[in-house]
Amino acid sequence: MPMFMRFMAPLVLAMTLAFGSAALAQPDIESEGWDRLASQAEEQITAETVDEETLEALRAEIAAYRSRFEVARGQNADRIKMLREQIAALGVAPEGEGAEEPADVAAKREELTDQLNTLLAPVQTAEAAFLEADGLIRQIDQIMRERQARALLSLSPSPLNPANWGPAFSDLMRGYRAVWEPAADQKSSGDWQSLRGNLPVVVMLTLAGLVLLFRGRNWAAAIVGRLRRYGARGIGIWRFVVSLLRILLPFCGLLALVGAARITGYLGPRGDELLRLIPLIGGLMLGFRWISERVFARDDDEALLPVAQRQRKQARFFVSLITGAIIIDVVLSSMLSFVDSEPASRIVVSFLPALLASFALFGLGKILHSYSDEPTPGSPVEETRISTLSRVVRGLGLGAMLVAVLAPLLMAAGYFTAGEALQQPYIVSLALLGLVMALQRFLADVYGAVTGQGIAAREALMPVLFGLLLLLLVMPLLALAWGARVTDLTELWGAFSRGFTIGESRISPTDFLTFAVIFALGYVITRILQGALRNNVLPKTRIDIGGQNAIVSGLGYVGIFLAALLAITGAGIDLSSLAIVAGALSVGIGFGLQNIVSNFVSGIILLIERPISEGDWIEVGGQMGYVRDISVRSTRIETFDRTDVIVPNADLVSGTVTNFTRGNTVGRLIVAVGVAYGSDTRHVEAVLKEIAEAQPMVLASPPPTVVFQSFGADALEFEIRAILRDVNFTNDVKNNVNHAIAQRFAEEGIEIPFAQRDIWLRNPEALQGSGTT
Repeated sequence: MPMFMRFMAPLVLAMTLAFGSAALAQPDIESEGWDRLASQAEEQITAETVDEETLEALRAEIAAYRSRFEVARGQNADRIKMLREQIAALGVAPEGEGAEEPADVAAKREELTDQLNTLLAPVQTAEAAFLEADGLIRQIDQIMRERQARALLSLSPSPLNPANWGPAFSDLMRGYRAVWEPAADQKSSGDWQSLRGNLPVVVMLTLAGLVLLFRGRNWAAAIVGRLRRYGARGIGIWRFVVSLLRILLPFCGLLALVGAARITGYLGPRGDELLRLIPLIGGLMLGFRWISERVFARDDDEALLPVAQRQRKQARFFVSLITGAIIIDVVLSSMLSFVDSEPASRIVVSFLPALLASFALFGLGKILHSYSDEPTPGSPVEETRISTLSRVVRGLGLGAMLVAVLAPLLMAAGYFTAGEALQQPYIVSLALLGLVMALQRFLADVYGAVTGQGIAAREALMPVLFGLLLLLLVMPLLALAWGARVTDLTELWGAFSRGFTIGESRISPTDFLTFAVIFALGYVITRILQGALRNNVLPKTRIDIGGQNAIVSGLGYVGIFLAALLAITGAGIDLSSLAIVAGALSVGIGFGLQNIVSNFVSGIILLIERPISEGDWIEVGGQMGYVRDISVRSTRIETFDRTDVIVPNADLVSGTVTNFTRGNTVGRLIVAVGVAYGSDTRHVEAVLKEIAEAQPMVLASPPPTVVFQSFGADALEFEIRAILRDVNFTNDVKNNVNHAIAQRFAEEGIEIPFAQRDIWLRNPEALQGSGTT
């Protein structure tokens, strides 16, 4: 059977096993039935002649019992837990000679112990049966994997041996004749009469099928043209929908033709079986073609891999060759299955389609390996993303070329199964990855239409998340393509559903979902409360802006902590089981994270004590500026140069901080000025005082003062000392005062000296002597 048929069959089996397991997962335990099945399984596992179908059926029965045991071993868990807590509350029973326990306590302990043992008996039985069933399933899986490995490495007849060509051709012709052998009862006149009665239905289905098959693609293309002409929104979405119509309409036509052919009843039972393959073959052909036309689209703006137009045309041609090779393999293999053919016939017949597929795969791999992209200038994120896509595509192309060479060589050398297991899964993998790319582009266009971003949404973050989700969904299909059994996937999912154990707590996906939902609700409620406080409640109070921000931030930390605590409790996670992990983390915090913890604690202290607030003018560590943000770890200060300085909170708590605006904005201004010796000092003092009092930002109480500071080396030094109502305007006031001093001193004739130096030469005759020489 071709690999394609082997790939589709496990999907149906997976659904059957899933529904069957759900139906059988009842807590009732049939001990006799299980003992009989376990004994039968032990016998068949040890026997080497048991075929795979029998082992798979046996495994399905054991898995159904295991599901029952799993449910049964969790029965009365809450009641058992409560009884154990009650027994523990009674304390430890006294031991040793002469140690007696009060009668009522002993009676209560005995009663609780009896109840506990009664409840534990079926649970322990179910636990033992579960472990036995799980062990049998692992043994069967091991046997199946060993058989798969032996089949891959088994040596088969070489398709290059001419001795196998004649029997293969003969078997193929016998299979062809078997298809066209009509049933014996179809030659009667009654059957021809029945055909004449169904002739109108046959004609209608045939005409409808031919119209849909040959005109459906043109109708779909016309729809896009009309939408483009009328300027429809979300043209990318419509193109995707129309591209689906271009395969759905011909597929419906194919189904109509198959239905017409089956109604005639002319073909025999073998032909009828072959007819049932036609929708599958047609769906395969149309599906591969649809993927190729999405990945290597004719329009440059729609191509998912924007290689050259000529290369895209070649890629579509190579995909068509691969599809044709698969279809030929399916048809010829089906014809051989109608007769008792030689084992070598299947190998010889499938070798030519495999060569054709390898040739096309090699050409497609060359195109993929030559793929390169040009990032958008000045966009390092886009450059990284595109270069990652380029590396993946080129790697897939290199792998395709290697598979295209190795697979035929293995088949020719006699390892036909290994060659098929290498070539055909790789083709299916490329098709699935192309499907993921097409669906991701469609979801990106939908996201762009919803958000109004349009085509620009294709480069947003959400489409990347869509792609990751699609990759996760397609992983089981990739595993099936590469030889994984459906039971392997169901076993993996069962282990994941059962969860993992930490201490005495078992964490399952349901617990994760419960934790995520409760935490998300708590987070949203916290943000809503923060917004209400920030915008509606706190602005109506007399609390300053720094206190408001501290309250909002503190509410956020408390809300998130409570949300996490409620989520852990709601998920049933026992925090006491994490004591060992918490102890190890505390050691790590003590050695490696002490600075982070110190900054975190300092941030909490800053929010509670509020020695600084947002908007304060502070100086710390030689940096001066305004506090713009106080977070848990650090504080952001905007300097007067409009640069941001990130200061660890520990420096603000343990270091020296100058806060110029803490409590109020009143502050002192000092302006120093010097006048020439010989100036009237009282007059200078009066002028300076008038200048200070004339400034509107200077407070009248206390009034500004002028201090005759000292006799300097070059000037008489004065200082203006004034109290400003807002120290944030210190530089502006100082600027105005200096301008006023310069103007008034010029009007009053007061001289502002500058430094002068007299030079005395000790031996001037030396200079004269050097000049005459």
